Amino acid sequence: MSWRALLQEAFERSVVFTQFICFLNVFSNHVVEVHQCLGPSMLPTFNVSGDILLLEHLSSRFERIKPGDVVMARSPANPRLVVCKRVLGLEGDSVTVLPTSSRGHIRQTVVPKGHVWLQGDNAYNSTDSRHYGPVPYALIQGKVFYRIWPPEGWGPVLSQPTS
Repeated sequence: MSWRALLQEAFERSVVFTQFICFLNVFSNHVVEVHQCLGPSMLPTFNVSGDILLLEHLSSRFERIKPGDVVMARSPANPRLVVCKRVLGLEGDSVTVLPTSSRGHIRQTVVPKGHVWLQGDNAYNSTDSRHYGPVPYALIQGKVFYRIWPPEGWGPVLSQPTS
């Protein structure tokens, strides 16, 4: 084989490889992404050590998020962090806010327009909307729909109705 033929074949393969990488990037950013949920805030739904989850972006883009769904969102307190929380209320909903300490009290709040109320399943060890308030809907990155790790927890992540 000549050098020219080798270079032509290498170029063609690199074009196919580049197209594949671009497809994966677009798919991951706009359809389904693999994400990890770390920390105690979602106990007992997810493990502290970090479950590997599938996150779909279509529900948040088409505003199909509902109370009870588990979502990943940029933290309003630190935009470098992505948090995993359950949606307790959408705009206009009245939400019962549990205290964050033993000296606090239960109160009611109405979620403002364009926002959601996010809270961890482990109410006693979660930094969530009780600390930073309602979260702008635009910070939601997607809905968690499937756990792929650990093997004993493999399966769909179901919405839990909120009361």
